[in-house]
Amino acid sequence: MKQEVKFVYKNTKMSQLIYGFFIVLLTIHSKCILSVENNNNVIVGHKQYCIVGAGPGGLQMGYFLERAEREYVIFEQKDISGAFFVDYPRHRKLISINKRHTGKTNKEFNFRHDWNSLISDDETLQMRYYSKDFFPQADAYVKYLNDYTRKLQLNVQYNTRISNIRKQTAEDGEEIFLMDGQNGSTFSCKILIMGTGIGTPNNPEFFGMEHTNKYDDMSLDTDDFEGKSVMILGRGNSAFETADHILGSTNVIHMLSRSRVKMAWETHYVGDLRAVNNGILDTYQLKSLDGIIEADVNEVAVLKNEKNGKLIVAIKDELELGFNHSIVNDSFYKSVRNSIPDNFPLRDGYDYVIRCLGFVYDFDIFQPNARPEATTSGKYPAINAAYEVENVSDMFIAGTSSHSLDHKKSAGGFIHGFRYTAQALHHLLEYRYHSIPWPSVHQPITELINHIIKRANEGSGIYQMFSQLGDIIILHNDGLEYEYLEEFPLQMLHRLPESTGRNGSNVIVLSMEYGKDYSGVGNDVFRPNRATGEPSRAHNSNFLHPVLYYYRTLPTEFGMKHAKEKNLILPVPQRIHHIVEDFLTDFSAPLSHILPLRRFLENCVGQDLRYFFDDFCFKSLLMYGNAPLTCHQYYLRGQGLPGTESLMFHKKRLCGQEWQC
Repeated sequence: MKQEVKFVYKNTKMSQLIYGFFIVLLTIHSKCILSVENNNNVIVGHKQYCIVGAGPGGLQMGYFLERAEREYVIFEQKDISGAFFVDYPRHRKLISINKRHTGKTNKEFNFRHDWNSLISDDETLQMRYYSKDFFPQADAYVKYLNDYTRKLQLNVQYNTRISNIRKQTAEDGEEIFLMDGQNGSTFSCKILIMGTGIGTPNNPEFFGMEHTNKYDDMSLDTDDFEGKSVMILGRGNSAFETADHILGSTNVIHMLSRSRVKMAWETHYVGDLRAVNNGILDTYQLKSLDGIIEADVNEVAVLKNEKNGKLIVAIKDELELGFNHSIVNDSFYKSVRNSIPDNFPLRDGYDYVIRCLGFVYDFDIFQPNARPEATTSGKYPAINAAYEVENVSDMFIAGTSSHSLDHKKSAGGFIHGFRYTAQALHHLLEYRYHSIPWPSVHQPITELINHIIKRANEGSGIYQMFSQLGDIIILHNDGLEYEYLEEFPLQMLHRLPESTGRNGSNVIVLSMEYGKDYSGVGNDVFRPNRATGEPSRAHNSNFLHPVLYYYRTLPTEFGMKHAKEKNLILPVPQRIHHIVEDFLTDFSAPLSHILPLRRFLENCVGQDLRYFFDDFCFKSLLMYGNAPLTCHQYYLRGQGLPGTESLMFHKKRLCGQEWQC
């Protein structure tokens, strides 16, 4: 009996220990994963990073987090990656360039001209292996994105529609994000990255819109438009893509938008109308019945004739008759037509009116305490230069919805741009949350010219995200050494040390830029004097070319804001240098590109950066007891250049005396 009691006691004690152990675990768990008050959803897991959306932007961020071995998950509402491209573009041809051949073997240079591939360490994950089309089909891109997900082993949780995103404070005082899935589960994370893109069709309400067709569900069968008259609302690529698709079937196509057409080759903005979609401009200007007019869709009224189904598009303010219903009888329909001026461009009726009014950001998935503020246009979430939502800390935007920072300026709304802004965001997150500084390279100052020329000729991030991402060169040790950071957000230059972990204020910035007055709607970008080849006039270069800014100290926040107000890329530096534009985008010409660059850098760093052959270094040391910097860094370390007979002959022909080079 005594033994039995003892046995029960021991088990009771053990039960208490086990019970206490579980209480401790539960306490720890509750601090990491906070239960939601008055919510029956079950929290199924906590991650440091949550990415919403497995489109290109979300997958690109997932790649960087995967390689950094961070704890993350990507939520995708559909059962595949890149689900947007299953439906869009409706007519299936992408407008991103798939340039498979450049004549070069340099991978970084070739990546400049690949507008579809994401950054990865798997060379098979390039769009050129998925399509030979210059403008690939969307179906090929869906396959590419799903191969990207699978081969790189990204952690994507499919069939999870995220909603009700909110912030809450945990018991330890740390703020976390909570979000619901459609199956009753709740997820939590410390850092939220929104990669949902701009995927919600823009459908502004106007009188009679119920009689119009939407771009996202219009018929793709051209026979349905055979002998029909069509009005298209919108002037973006989706509108012109639609017009091109049905152009051979229709009687007429008229297009209506609130502003004039902007051609991408005028503005150098790839989101404006691309040449691949502009067939209707020919039929408009070559008197083939089609046409384009300007009016705000909110000023439009669409009336339907109940007798024959014909639609009339009118400007409400120009109608003399009052009306309350968009479906009218034949006599009223005729009265409306008669009330319109007899030369009104839209006086004939239409069989179809198609709305192609673009896409907007989905703000409805957020609760008020985590809802991003919208930009002035209402299309994008407002973010700062670090891609963080301005009014919600620890929430970041990746992919096309980060385009508010460079809208109409650069390529941040497109794959060949936001793959680099995603990379920049990753570097910023690594330092902010994990104290890992921005990647950099340390070199002696004598390597700087070669380094800059290499980046100007090959760097893909600064090339595609021109005027937005730039290379930062921090000068150290009185100009004898430099530290090189690639593809840094230029609008954060004043916060360089605290955002990168790289200290220094004496910097040179390398940016790629177009001429200030070259691009623009209505500008004649084909004018005879559109380019210059004269190095002394490099500051007048119009095409994309390298620009270097030298600052003895970093700009201030006030200086950055003032520059933005003045529409300047960066504040006025102590020195600035333009490398003259080049038809081949090859900035390695000895006299036109390298020589002016060297002289600029020598003025910045206060060092002679010329390279000398061994014989000159020997003579200088023998005669003067000293020699130029490159002699100390190479010749005296046994790494000098003796010079062949042909090189010495070339040197003499080019320079005469070596010191004159």
